[in-house]
Amino acid sequence: MLMLPSTIKVWVASQAVDMRKGFNTLAAMVEADFKLDSRSGHLFVFFGKGTSKVKILYWDRNGFVLYYKSLAEGRFRPPKIAATRYPLSLSDLTLLLEGIELSHHQRLSTV
Repeated sequence: MLMLPSTIKVWVASQAVDMRKGFNTLAAMVEADFKLDSRSGHLFVFFGKGTSKVKILYWDRNGFVLYYKSLAEGRFRPPKIAATRYPLSLSDLTLLLEGIELSHHQRLSTV
């Protein structure tokens, strides 16, 4: 995955997105639907309809970066959240991208 500082926030779209959308359309969705600044330097995660594809939009000082992953087999298992967007930790995003289902009720709490 990407080497990012721990101060970066991750925002996930709860609704499926057309994976044909590019930089500008996804940035406009962040601004309009998420009510967030697409150039904030945070990660914005979008899953396709079948959840076998994911796009992550990121602003890195002078332009957008678009990370795109398409699984050969299986599906990602993002949490089902009713809100338009929801936050996720970088560690949870890494687990999710590796195909691990996030079950917060089974995770150990930190001491």
